[in-house]
Amino acid sequence: MDIGHVIRTARLASGSTLRALAERAGTSHSALAAYESNAKVPRADTMYRVLEAAGWQVVVVRADELDWDERVERGEVLEELLRFTAYFPTSRPGPLRDVRFGKVA
Repeated sequence: MDIGHVIRTARLASGSTLRALAERAGTSHSALAAYESNAKVPRADTMYRVLEAAGWQVVVVRADELDWDERVERGEVLEELLRFTAYFPTSRPGPLRDVRFGKVA
């Protein structure tokens, strides 16, 4: 999985447009589009801001703190989660209805 794919997956999972995510992350929509298409590689701090703005938590651990099997397992869990999120809509077609309930006696 490349950086562009990670950024695009995060943006789509958050239901954000390029412009909305770029604004929250403090970058331009054209830069974000370039990152998603792998035309440009974001700096580490930019990558962090973009993922955080999309609602992801970035966790950094030393590679030697995880054995290979644990790393593979975590990657598989992440892949499964990303496949699962594809079943949910990224945006609503309109506002939620204002449902009024009866009074409680």
